[in-house]
Amino acid sequence: MSPRVLLVDDEANIRRMLGALLQAEGFETAEAANGTAALAALAAVVPDAVLLDLMMPGGGPDGLGTLEQLKRIAPDIPVVMMSGKASLTDAVRATKLGAFQFLEKPLTPEGVLTALRSALELSRTRAENRRLHEELGHSDPLIGASQALTEVRALIARIAPTEARVLITGESGTGKELVASAIHRLSARAARPFVCVNSAAIPKDLVESEMFGHERGAFTGAGERRLGRFELADGGTLFLDEVGDLGLDAQAKLLRVLETGVIERIGGETPVTVDVRVVAATNKGLAKAAHEGRFREDLLFRLDVLPIHIPPLRERPEDVAPLTQHFAARQQARLGRPVRFDDGAIPLLTGYAWPGNVRELANIVERLAILAAGDSITADDVARVLPPDGAGAPGSAESASWTDIALADALDRYERTLIARALSAARGNVADAARKLATDRANLYRRMRRLGIEPPRNAAG
Repeated sequence: MSPRVLLVDDEANIRRMLGALLQAEGFETAEAANGTAALAALAAVVPDAVLLDLMMPGGGPDGLGTLEQLKRIAPDIPVVMMSGKASLTDAVRATKLGAFQFLEKPLTPEGVLTALRSALELSRTRAENRRLHEELGHSDPLIGASQALTEVRALIARIAPTEARVLITGESGTGKELVASAIHRLSARAARPFVCVNSAAIPKDLVESEMFGHERGAFTGAGERRLGRFELADGGTLFLDEVGDLGLDAQAKLLRVLETGVIERIGGETPVTVDVRVVAATNKGLAKAAHEGRFREDLLFRLDVLPIHIPPLRERPEDVAPLTQHFAARQQARLGRPVRFDDGAIPLLTGYAWPGNVRELANIVERLAILAAGDSITADDVARVLPPDGAGAPGSAESASWTDIALADALDRYERTLIARALSAARGNVADAARKLATDRANLYRRMRRLGIEPPRNAAG
């Protein structure tokens, strides 16, 4: 579906000019001649973005008044302001009220299109982050009753209201992103973006572009300006997951941004000041890596202002039961049928070593919920999934039950269904489908090849 833009300006010729420009670029448009009409149009069909004039005489709220009401009704819609007579005071007030950008008249096609595309990219990133947070349970409190988790919660409550940087450590799958999300939600930045970056997933030659953005024509394939993660997180929190996997060149650039609060897009000439709180996470020993020259010691000092360590799940077995019930409730909502565990099933789960931590438990509960034959998940169901000695992991050589052909076929069918739905929702765009599945495009192509799924005939991305 094409992005829909609401054009709000008291001059009809400007609305016509903008409408023709945007429609030629594949946008849908709607028009309003004043603030009152704009708010009425907003109630009828919610746009993806708004182009809003500052000066609109003739009754009703002016541009700033309209912006204030619009942000109160639909805070997530990006608004680009326009004016030929704006003062610096007007621009500052518009920014404080939530305007994405301020364009000076006379407008240029390139300026309008760049501002709108950047605003829409920010909006999509925020929406995707919210979806992932809900998918991962980030809208829920930290689940568990152990003393260790109670101490983590108390530490989060003390750390979150500050502006200090945080370094979260723990094994893979312990919930480091969940802790970072909780810090953001309890901070003064909660209404601003929470942007996640998996440092390990960014190709080495794309780190600078991904982090700091690029201008149009900065390199081959850079067809338009792209905002980096720091700009997308401006005013909010940037979560750098697996920061220990960044190369030394990327570490040096990150250090400079942390020191100055200024970024430069690739191919750009104007420095951009950003206001971002950085929360980093790693499953590696950064102190040892710094001693061995694989991680910059000065960067470690700037990241590790307030440390939080999350113990592995095997060290807090009392959290397994409440986590299991939490994940079961999530699967029940997805599947539309009861997902219950018999009393004998929980002790087996509690006694397992969980080398994959909470993430592994979530996956096991999902598999059990989908594949269980009866109304309740029994101890026998769990025993078929977990290695008998509790030391291995599903899928390992010790777990013979996972080589069962029927089980493997059922899992493959389920995965095919998920991929097919994602591709359909993304209209054949493999990159968009990968984002919906919380993976990257290369991994999705690998999964499709393994499952024998042909890319859509007109596949994009």
